[in-house]
Amino acid sequence: MSAIGSQCADPLAGSLERRIGAERRYQTLRSLAEGSFMRRRHGPRRIEDASFAVTDWYAPQWLAAGLLILLLCVTDALITLALLGHGAREANPVMNAVVNGDGRSFAAIKFGLTSAGVVVLIMLARVRVFGRLPVGALLYWVLVGYICLVTYEMGMLRNLVPEYF
Repeated sequence: MSAIGSQCADPLAGSLERRIGAERRYQTLRSLAEGSFMRRRHGPRRIEDASFAVTDWYAPQWLAAGLLILLLCVTDALITLALLGHGAREANPVMNAVVNGDGRSFAAIKFGLTSAGVVVLIMLARVRVFGRLPVGALLYWVLVGYICLVTYEMGMLRNLVPEYF
């Protein structure tokens, strides 16, 4: 089968193929570059397609929220390690088991779990949970939660170790 102006018979339609030009599926880098600038699917075309698999473009505000969450996650991990170094105790029992072993593994696991969660929330941002609430709204709630957590930890650090400020 020739990629340009192929004349293959379509077994379902019984006619000749009408495509002209190169097969786009075999040009991966070109497809990625064109898909980045000329996006096609901003959302599903049909109700039954309302899943994350049919979207190839996500809103830039979701990227910004995701990046802010990841920056706040790193800030949270650093502040937590500083607080633990000055006598504080980890309140999360799951992370307490990890943080007592090694600070690097604590930060890596914390960042890995948060990154995976952010990616899933962005991929599902247009899907509605419980029939009403878009998952994209949960992304903003996670961002607000991280802002509150880092603000709280900064206050704890200011009280526990005033020489940092």
